[in-house]
Amino acid sequence: MENNKKYWKGLEELNNTPEFQKTSQREFAEDLPIDQLITTSESTLNTKAPRRDFLKALGFGVGAVTLAACNEAPVRKAIPYLVKPEEVTPGVANYYASTINGLGVLVKTREGRPIKLEGNPACPIGKGGLDAITHASLLNLYDEGKLNGPTIKGVSASWDAVDNFVKEELTKVMAAGKKVVLLSNTVNGPTTNALIAEFAAKVPNAEHVVFEPVSNSAIINANNNSFGKAVLPSYRFDLAKVIVSFDADFLGTWISPVEFAKQYATNRGAASLKTNKFMSRHIQFETGLSLTGSNADLRVAVKPSQLGVILLNLYNAVAKLTGGSTVEAGKTEISMDVINKVAAELVEAKGASLVVSGSNDVSIQVVVNAINSALGNVGTTVDIDNYSNQNAGNDAEFAELISEMNAGKVGAIFIHNANPSYAYGKSEEFNAGLKKVDLSVSFADRADETGLLSTVVAPDLHILESWNDSEAKRGVYGMVQPTIAPIYNNRAGQQMILNLLGSTMTFEEYLQNHWTSNILPKIGMSWNDAVRNGGGVATMATPNSYSMNRDLSAVAASINKFASQGTKVELTLTQSVGMRDGSSANNPWLQELPDPISKVTWDNYASVSPKFAKDNNIDENSMVSVSANGKTVKLPVLLQPGQAYNTISIAVGYGRTAAGKCGNGVGVNAFPMTTLTNGTIQFVGLGASISSTSEEYILAQTQTHHSIEGRAIVKETTFKEYKENPSAGNDEPRPEINDLWNEHEKLSYSWGMSIDLNSCIGCGSCVISCQTENNVPVVGRDEVRKRREMHWIRIDRYYTFSDNSGNTTTKEKEYADIDKFENIQVAYQPMMCQHCDHASCETVCPVLATMHSNEGLNQQVYNRCVGTKYCANNCPYKVRRFNWFQYSDNDQFDFNMNNNLGKLVLNPDVTVRSRGVMEKCSMCVQRIQAGKLEAKIAGKPLEDGKIQTACSQSCPTNAITFGDMGNKTTKVSGLLQDERTYYVLEELNVQPGVGYMTKVRNV
Repeated sequence: MENNKKYWKGLEELNNTPEFQKTSQREFAEDLPIDQLITTSESTLNTKAPRRDFLKALGFGVGAVTLAACNEAPVRKAIPYLVKPEEVTPGVANYYASTINGLGVLVKTREGRPIKLEGNPACPIGKGGLDAITHASLLNLYDEGKLNGPTIKGVSASWDAVDNFVKEELTKVMAAGKKVVLLSNTVNGPTTNALIAEFAAKVPNAEHVVFEPVSNSAIINANNNSFGKAVLPSYRFDLAKVIVSFDADFLGTWISPVEFAKQYATNRGAASLKTNKFMSRHIQFETGLSLTGSNADLRVAVKPSQLGVILLNLYNAVAKLTGGSTVEAGKTEISMDVINKVAAELVEAKGASLVVSGSNDVSIQVVVNAINSALGNVGTTVDIDNYSNQNAGNDAEFAELISEMNAGKVGAIFIHNANPSYAYGKSEEFNAGLKKVDLSVSFADRADETGLLSTVVAPDLHILESWNDSEAKRGVYGMVQPTIAPIYNNRAGQQMILNLLGSTMTFEEYLQNHWTSNILPKIGMSWNDAVRNGGGVATMATPNSYSMNRDLSAVAASINKFASQGTKVELTLTQSVGMRDGSSANNPWLQELPDPISKVTWDNYASVSPKFAKDNNIDENSMVSVSANGKTVKLPVLLQPGQAYNTISIAVGYGRTAAGKCGNGVGVNAFPMTTLTNGTIQFVGLGASISSTSEEYILAQTQTHHSIEGRAIVKETTFKEYKENPSAGNDEPRPEINDLWNEHEKLSYSWGMSIDLNSCIGCGSCVISCQTENNVPVVGRDEVRKRREMHWIRIDRYYTFSDNSGNTTTKEKEYADIDKFENIQVAYQPMMCQHCDHASCETVCPVLATMHSNEGLNQQVYNRCVGTKYCANNCPYKVRRFNWFQYSDNDQFDFNMNNNLGKLVLNPDVTVRSRGVMEKCSMCVQRIQAGKLEAKIAGKPLEDGKIQTACSQSCPTNAITFGDMGNKTTKVSGLLQDERTYYVLEELNVQPGVGYMTKVRNV
């Protein structure tokens, strides 16, 4: 008898049936305007909001980048390497040294396309670490939203036509005697600076103006006033025994976070505790809870108007202890006992302490210099001889430029890596002035907010396509080399300047000539060696000690005056770790990276303390209007423990209108709320107000719980207790469990991991590194709301609340009384598949899709998985991810799978998973296999540390250590035997392969 039933081989075939396509069409409704996403209830939002709002990201073809189910894709063409580059072998990765954001990187390429960035261990700044921004910059290379060639007045043109047009217009400008301005962000490339100087010397009335959306102009001006050196110092957190920070997020966004994180962890990680029995002390005064503040041993939440006056009182307390003169200081809202104790600790560590401030107020920075000078820190922890060349904007010069543009004095402006039409508080003034300039040339790679108003857009190359260099710190020279031919018809911005100077050289030739004459002799290298190594280091200067003899009366009066103007409600503008100033807003990896503190993705928000919200009848998930400095924004509210009472924090970098499909319309632009005061851009708003609206908006958060709910998931102790007992915090008896499991046989290796909670700062670098390495998909705001994010590694954030008596609690029932808990402590815990020896997921899978390897890994066989999700339900760590949709094959998507650049970022060594399968951390098994094969070919034993997972390699603080647990001589084995090591939920007897080291606080 004929069987009328229809069977499918797999989900791919099912996907192509008319019945399923009809269902799929209903799933993927048309996009709704953002105002329709703001609804009155969550149920309404879930029915109205599309499940594909993340498709804004598909300007990259992110479906192909991360979600394409290509394991069954047909092979259309096979092109052999009949004549291939000598250095390229199909299937074998090539690595090239380069520099991005001042950090040395190793660019992994496969068949000529970059697919992964790693930190270069030889880089003296990053020392092998990278941050999330730099990792994610790889995806920008394959952005389909970039321009393909230049435009003149919005019309595509050839490069010759553009060069001729610009040359003719520039000749007219010069004849009229008007100014020619090069406007850029911080340029620390010595060759580009040399080219700019040459241009300024040959072109009458030419000048270079540096604009940074979030600048450190005040620090540079203060150093000029204090020490006669207009530089940004190099800070040495690794030499500091006591660190006091005033609103400086040096681990997250301030100046050089990767460098500072690496230094910071030196005196706080496992090696320092175990070997040196030493731990630095970190005290943070700040308004909103920052990444740095969350890692502090003592954190004090204060209003923005109070930061300066607290600093003045600290200066007086230090002066009294060191025999210096005091100044008049206003009254503070915090106890003087706290300030006096901080001063005593600083003086006790004289010469090995450090005070920093993130303020862009010159007066505040002068007082910081005075404190560091009195403590003998200038020349040790504060180095102004080997200064930093990062983030060196000049706010006053930029303000003067706008005035001159509006006065008609500027005839031509060339804009490189700057977007003031978006990122300047008074952008309307800049835009008005730009329209009065005869010739405006933008080197943006797309028609961004500033490019749309420019006469010419001459799109620059991505940094992985170009030649360039950097000197992020004095004497530290980085080489930038192309690792792929230009994808679009774009060109290095410096080439136009060379052409205008009448040079026939390419910028590559100009770069090589400059290095040969000026840099190679300093670093003692040949050109080829410099390119191969990614640069070199000149002889560093011996830091000199500088002292201050300046009268502080005027700066004290300025600070006291500002403090006296403090209002009931105050605003502070911040940067998020992922978005920073918004220049990478079109990057979906960064948009979906959870904020370290709030765990919010795809939006910015107004942070207020729970007590403030309670007192002002503001509910979580409500839309609020926030006003300050004459501007009003409307955005969701977030109740944030640790936020200073009567304050509001909002992150800039959102609200782009011309970033691209992914970045446009995400969040609101808070830059208009900044002000220019005394020649510097200020990120504070006194006299702020906040009011609730009747609208509701559900933020997409990846973690919504607020406590560890009484379980020993995170273990903590104090440094004092640790010195007395290395097992402190982890000395409870291990549970006695009757074992019913058969042990798995391990034939050669036993892979495992150790994570030091003292070193983990929660920065998220590992999350993006894992996403890049393992083709982890982006799902979008609405899917995150449904808890369908796909990251293989997450960083859980846990709060400990302390009251005024020093009592602490982690019990969720206490959260209702959060109004009495303002000073909180935070712990971060990276959580991925624990690769348990007695894995509970393995026993419930009906098709053996999850199974155990003979090297201790819990493996996921994608071809077997039928998506029952039993394994996820049975996993106590909740680290397994389910693919809900086959986004890449839906006809409504805003890209064409047959012509998609995004697929070029895929790692060919890792399967791209299809809809309906479960996936999770594999401990980068592809790297394990490659390392074992390399050792086998070399005929040598596998070297400890030779194999690194993506998360362990990228971590700037070396918090994650991976290796063979079965070999007792490996580093990971030693760490797992440490007294601080414990296993999460070990009472379940799942025998995880990931050990955590108890967090130690120096309180």
